[in-house]
Amino acid sequence: MNKIFSRKPLRITLFALLLFALAFTATTVFAQDGVTDDEVNAIAKELYCPVCENTPLDVCPTEACRQWRELIRLQLSQGMTEEEIKQYFVDNYGARVLSEPPRTGLNWLIYILPPAMILAGAFILFRSFRAWTKPEVVEAGSGEERGEASSPAEVDDYVARFEEELKKRK
Repeated sequence: MNKIFSRKPLRITLFALLLFALAFTATTVFAQDGVTDDEVNAIAKELYCPVCENTPLDVCPTEACRQWRELIRLQLSQGMTEEEIKQYFVDNYGARVLSEPPRTGLNWLIYILPPAMILAGAFILFRSFRAWTKPEVVEAGSGEERGEASSPAEVDDYVARFEEELKKRK
């Protein structure tokens, strides 16, 4: 009875299970080495087709775009990073293939001017509305300071001229 439950068959069984687990794990790891379509499309989404106008590379059906996507897949499998791949396409085809202009030189204006113009417009509107809704303050003082007639004779003269103008229009 001791021979049936000896440690040697138990060790062999455990060793076999360990080998099976390692083999299964190794095949899983090797299967993941391939580049997926999602990884390719993540980069292709940020590039534009060289043939079609304004068409992202990930959705363009042309042969040129298919070849570019395969080139991206190859570069990813060689271990290149996303930035290196983008730089490769910029070096070969120019910055027009990028979905977002590079933030260098005068291209910074694209990112700075719209928010600055919105803020300036909001400031101008705020000041204008504030001036329009602010009640006018009338200062107390003599009529001469405010541009009013100072004597009743001047007021009568003004009323007489006004009535005369009205009669002419009738």
